[in-house]
Amino acid sequence: QVQLAESGGGSVQAGGSLTLSCNYASYYYTYGMAWFRFDDNDMGWYRQTPGNECELVSSISTIRRTYYGDSVKGRFTISQDRTENMMYLQMDNLEPEDSAVYYCVVGDPTLPVVRESCTPKYLELWGQGTTVTVSS
Repeated sequence: QVQLAESGGGSVQAGGSLTLSCNYASYYYTYGMAWFRFDDNDMGWYRQTPGNECELVSSISTIRRTYYGDSVKGRFTISQDRTENMMYLQMDNLEPEDSAVYYCVVGDPTLPVVRESCTPKYLELWGQGTTVTVSS
């Protein structure tokens, strides 16, 4: 059962824009035998670079507080439509350094800014990822 599905990745030239979408299947998700509400957890986007670095790009908390990594501030915008079970990442003025696999993630209940790898921790929910390639 796919509970998070990302879309919107692709190839673009530097300076271009892309919008990533994350559709979550319903108001609840399962982890093992337990049920959780999406709205009770922070959600966000991580990216894994070709060099295998994992960065929290942006997140939105349960009280709609947003976070942006320093490298994307002013260029990316996160939004969420809870009535449609959708989260978006609008990416403008893309740079080659933005090339990565982008993951939609549900936190437990928060999302760490620093992590060693883009490997799900216990009770986190990750999508399959969507690839963004920015050429110079």
